[in-house]
Amino acid sequence: MGRITEDLIRRNSEHNDCFIFSLEELSLHQQEIERLEHIDKWCRDLKILYLQNNLIGRIENVSKLKKLEYLNLALNNIEKIENLEGCERLTKLDLTVNFIGELSSVKTLQHNIHLKELFLMGNPCADFDGYRQFVVATLQQLKWLDGKEIERSERIQALQNFPVIKQQVREQEEAYCLKRAQDKEEAQRKLREEEENEAKERSHSGFEGLRLDFSLKDDEKHNEIILDLAVYRYMDTSLIDVDVQPTYVRVMVKGKPFQLVLPAEVRPDSSSAKRSQTTGHLVICMPKVDEVIAGWRQTSGSGTSPSDSSRERTNQRSKRIEKLEVDPGKHSFPDMAHIVQEKTPTPQRVRSEPKIIPSGEDPDFEDNPEVPPLI
Repeated sequence: MGRITEDLIRRNSEHNDCFIFSLEELSLHQQEIERLEHIDKWCRDLKILYLQNNLIGRIENVSKLKKLEYLNLALNNIEKIENLEGCERLTKLDLTVNFIGELSSVKTLQHNIHLKELFLMGNPCADFDGYRQFVVATLQQLKWLDGKEIERSERIQALQNFPVIKQQVREQEEAYCLKRAQDKEEAQRKLREEEENEAKERSHSGFEGLRLDFSLKDDEKHNEIILDLAVYRYMDTSLIDVDVQPTYVRVMVKGKPFQLVLPAEVRPDSSSAKRSQTTGHLVICMPKVDEVIAGWRQTSGSGTSPSDSSRERTNQRSKRIEKLEVDPGKHSFPDMAHIVQEKTPTPQRVRSEPKIIPSGEDPDFEDNPEVPPLI
């Protein structure tokens, strides 16, 4: 809900050195303001006030703005013109696109004798038969209505037909107000039904969430997910029950569950929970499942998980690795104790072998006179 605060006004009064008491022009459009308040106390010298495109449902708390000349309340939720009698210098009023259906409420503007311009286009009352004639006849000080100048002849004709037009407008106004009340009642009924249906769904599912402040941290250094849950500081620990699952964590606090989906798969059997002695917060540490192990997990049913192909590649890699394994009983490294330096062979002079000349004393020698002698 947007509220009119002193800080909001100061932030929008830079042109006046952030002084709000002497402010003459203020723009608070598109601030989701639901209620018109405080301005008549803090900004008594205002001459121009822009409040268009908010959620204001009623005109109020502006009657003390005696110097106000232009008020813009277009695109709001206003249903009735009221509480503007104190704006004595008001000359221009913009109520374009609201929910004004009580056209007779324009009578309250008869006290604003300086009012020259009025905008009511986009309101339900602007669709009434005789709408323009009714306003022209009711507010004789007006010069312009919905951006169109009011001619003297138009006002004379509107005054002549006013009794008939007044009756027509009253009938249409009553019909609109009745329909408006029915629409509101129907909208409230649908809202109640939606709330009841949501409550039934929560009761059927057996889950009605508990809202607590928390922080979820992915600690990559320690490969774990840490949940810091701000449970009540003086609550007995016996009233807290922690259930960690691979994909979510649920904490029961006084019978009401707090459930959170985890960003990664964790190991429930290795998770731990403890209470902070200073803050009372519940800190749950959940180690993450290794990615390789997660890739081997299979889905239920007859089918296999989408990681079949990756698992086959892992098996092939493991087979190749097995071929490279050695017997751990044997030395995997050279025995440094038995390594000795080889002796460098000493180069020797190559000598020619002596010629062997057979002698006559050799028993196997046969002298062949036809063979020439060796020289």
